[in-house]
Amino acid sequence: MIDKIGLVCIWVYDQDEALDFYVGKLGFALQTDVEAEGVRFVLVTAPEQPDVPLMLAVPEPPAVDPATAEQIRVLVAKGILGPGSLVTKDCRKTTAELKERGVEFTDEPEERFYGIDAGFRDPFGNHWRLTELIPEPAGAAG
Repeated sequence: MIDKIGLVCIWVYDQDEALDFYVGKLGFALQTDVEAEGVRFVLVTAPEQPDVPLMLAVPEPPAVDPATAEQIRVLVAKGILGPGSLVTKDCRKTTAELKERGVEFTDEPEERFYGIDAGFRDPFGNHWRLTELIPEPAGAAG
């Protein structure tokens, strides 16, 4: 049985630039920045979820071979490998704050069946959704 998610990997091209974006603009916290066995491990966490780090990984050996690294870079740049959704309490307010910090949005906040949702990309092309979820009615948890 799987108990929980322990780590999510995000492909980036430059870990310093990624730190500037994820920590400096999005407000994540740096959890780990260490080099071991010739590989730099960089982990960041969302302020209210420090137990699920994002690993800012560069597609290069030894993680992947050079041909695969190039394929990953192309797919990331196209926005195909969108990692998912980041949750906020106020999508419109957070969108405005992130725009002030230089984050470029691809989709403005829009009401959807699950809440209010906007889209943005990191400097490498990773497509993220910024989502304000509709609260579940009392007693609806499954």
